[in-house]
Amino acid sequence: MAHPELPEIVSREEWRAAREELLAKEEAMTRARDALGAERRALPMVEVGKEYVFEGGGGKARLLDLFGGRRQLVVHHFMFAPEWRAGCRCCAAFLDQVGQLAHLNACGTSFAVVSRAPFTRILPFKARMGWTVPWYSSYDDDFNADFEATVGQPGGFAERPGVSCFLREGERVFHTYSVFDRELDRLGPAMSFLDLTALGPPSGARVRYHDEYEF
Repeated sequence: MAHPELPEIVSREEWRAAREELLAKEEAMTRARDALGAERRALPMVEVGKEYVFEGGGGKARLLDLFGGRRQLVVHHFMFAPEWRAGCRCCAAFLDQVGQLAHLNACGTSFAVVSRAPFTRILPFKARMGWTVPWYSSYDDDFNADFEATVGQPGGFAERPGVSCFLREGERVFHTYSVFDRELDRLGPAMSFLDLTALGPPSGARVRYHDEYEF
């Protein structure tokens, strides 16, 4: 495999000048990203009227159950078609990076993984990967298709990696945002998902060791 050409070697003073020039561009991008986040949170939302039914470790579950009593829910559309023997490698690498969910949960947001594969196939793969995140099967449901994580194409269907965000108002559930494919590259740690949610990162939130949160 060919290696990229190495950067130019310069003096410390030349490096500092170049770094300050780049820093100005990075700060402008940060301000633009913050403004875009505000626009994202201001997006209108749509009520989820269909009753979806999933299968998980505790048996059958509704979309409302996936919230775990919290106000918001982030769903990872993990590519795992019913006929596959294992889940998508790229989705697995993404999920490996999510990390500790306690910080996200402390901000009133739950995280769940949903795939079309039967739960009996998800369970051994999840154990093999050593994951403890909540994972549900939408095998007998339209959830993936309705939220564009499974799309029709000539000859059948194609899976699509993505993340969808939901907000709960009592017993009512609303879809607020979805992102797919390469847009997932800007995500990773669990707390990064808050930038996609309607309520966003809470102001003045106190970060603790993950074993010190009280739920």
